[in-house]
Amino acid sequence: MEDDEYGDSDYEHNEAIPEEEEDPDEFKDDETIQKECLEAFGSKDYIMEPGVFKDLKRYFKAGGTPEQVVVLLSENYTALAQTVNLFAEWLIFTGVNPTEVQQMVEDHLKQLILKHFDPKKADTIFTDGEGTPAWLESMIQHRTWRALFYKLAEAYPDCLMLNFTIKLISDAGHQGEIGSVSTACHEIGVFSKVLQTSFNQLLEGGEEAIVKHIIEFSKMVCYGEHTFLYAQVILSLLAQEDGGSSIIRRLSQEVQKAGKNKGEGVIQITLVLSAAALYPRACQALVSMIGRQALNPADVTVLFNMYSSNDPPPIELIRMPQLLQLLIKSLFTPGAVINPDHKHKYIFLLAFATCAHETWRKGKRISMIKDEMKATTQAIEKVHAICQKEDKGGTELLAELDAIFKHIRYPVVAMGVICWVEEVVSDPAYFQRMTDTTPLHLILLDEVVINCHQLMHKEVLDLLIRLFQDPFPQLDVLLQMELKKTILDRMVHLLSKGDVIPIIEFMVNCVNTQAADISLIRYFVMEVLDIISQPYSADFVQLFLPIINNEDITGSLRNEEGTDAVSQFLAHCQIDHGR
Repeated sequence: MEDDEYGDSDYEHNEAIPEEEEDPDEFKDDETIQKECLEAFGSKDYIMEPGVFKDLKRYFKAGGTPEQVVVLLSENYTALAQTVNLFAEWLIFTGVNPTEVQQMVEDHLKQLILKHFDPKKADTIFTDGEGTPAWLESMIQHRTWRALFYKLAEAYPDCLMLNFTIKLISDAGHQGEIGSVSTACHEIGVFSKVLQTSFNQLLEGGEEAIVKHIIEFSKMVCYGEHTFLYAQVILSLLAQEDGGSSIIRRLSQEVQKAGKNKGEGVIQITLVLSAAALYPRACQALVSMIGRQALNPADVTVLFNMYSSNDPPPIELIRMPQLLQLLIKSLFTPGAVINPDHKHKYIFLLAFATCAHETWRKGKRISMIKDEMKATTQAIEKVHAICQKEDKGGTELLAELDAIFKHIRYPVVAMGVICWVEEVVSDPAYFQRMTDTTPLHLILLDEVVINCHQLMHKEVLDLLIRLFQDPFPQLDVLLQMELKKTILDRMVHLLSKGDVIPIIEFMVNCVNTQAADISLIRYFVMEVLDIISQPYSADFVQLFLPIINNEDITGSLRNEEGTDAVSQFLAHCQIDHGR
């Protein structure tokens, strides 16, 4: 039985209420019933209310007279709904699109409902014992009204009527829409369906879907410790299956990162699911460092001794994103202080976590592959030494580029280089000292992208966006413009490697918010048109076309013959996309 799995909620089994229900008027005298009904009949537009026929029966059964009913219902009839319909017909008659008129009415009605919604009155819907109202089942068939229920459920999480409605929406197959609704996190049945739908969406959509939906997914899973534990247990079980995909482990780690601010409980849950209970010393060291967000030689030594032994703990224990981030920052942040006697332990743990591979079956390790351990360790050591040298300017860094390019093919080194570059270019004086048109540190970001580290593209883009949004007040205006063009060149290069939509979305936002000089937007458009070719995807056209159509941006790029790149792009969009 489907209903059984949701528990015995107050609203759960309304449809199963026996027919011989206690009459609410059984202990009331006729005069009291008439008074209650007359008060209802005297309210505005009561004749339009669903309960009018029920109250009419009560009134006449109690001996009420028809004349008073007719007077009250007619005098208080203001025809509000009919007036709205009349105005709508007038708008359509004057030439307004019927769809626009419907949208106007629905939007205004939603605003009124959000403003005047009373959760106590809403809960009385289920006290009459008549089951789910037909109008409610009809409303949830429309996306507009489902969206309204989601907003109301966020505002009134304790309303039984709204909780029940969310369950109805989930049962109707729309659970994919309610992942961000906190109410879905209270009902285990609803949460399970939403979680399953989210899993399918992320697994089938691949990297693009993960980038697009992972924030919303993580927010839902990290709603509370109960949802975090439930989701992580499922992800852990799926990852242990023979067909357990790396995407499953990726989702689990993304959720860990999102939940790091939820307290120590997140760390404990993660460690328990990683079989850390079998290795209490490792567990204690991890909790200590991750809890304080800082490494220390004593705990690092504990982990080093355990993982350099002949029978190390599972690698998964030291693959926690928080620990890897701490190791990378310690090794690749300029000026970071590490005791020379312990440096090799830091490097060993980072290399072991990122390149060793093991296979487990039925709780036993059947293989351990460490073929790349030596090469990865040497790469980390070399680039770490370069990053720690002070005042590594253009000429000095040029001599080290070959070594960096050689080792940046290792993902862990590439991540370290991003961390290093971010720290260096965050120094306000960095760009003042630069004499090259393209700072070498920014060229290193291109090299990270070239080496096909797809998962790091977002890290690179986030850094470029932060740099582009920096006003650089310490620089001359002309130098600011040249620097931002250089940053745009890096974005265009990243776009050429597949990160099209995120970059175009950012530039659209810059146009809409006037966050960037028009000349910079024009420069970006010219660079993009120079590297793209048809056919263009519908998503790309939808985002890029408004920028192209902006006369202030592209007016000076067009010619009367229509042979310029802007005109050709517009012509292609007209032919292939009807725009």
